[in-house]
Amino acid sequence: MKARFKPKFNIRKGDRVVVIAGDDKDLTKWRTVKKVLVDEARVIVEGVNIVTKHSKPSAQNTKGGILKIEAPIHISNVMLYDAKEKGGTKVSRERENGKTVRISKKSGERI
Repeated sequence: MKARFKPKFNIRKGDRVVVIAGDDKDLTKWRTVKKVLVDEARVIVEGVNIVTKHSKPSAQNTKGGILKIEAPIHISNVMLYDAKEKGGTKVSRERENGKTVRISKKSGERI
């Protein structure tokens, strides 16, 4: 993603999200974000977009074989999970004591 400025995303590592599009779409089940790839605008979510990868034997993996790993999905396909509303929610930002905090638009709770 070539941009003049670094984009700001509302999703961070460790957040609870729901997948709103794709094969693993489930609007009620929350999952955890493992990694955010800011430059590509993608996230790696636990248990989502599982792909098989064939690996040769190496020092770390002496046997090699077929591995199942999570591939990144686009950040627009996930939405932050609101525990109070039991579903996905949009996010607004507010300043509190010089720090930016994320606020759920559905419940008004701090995330």
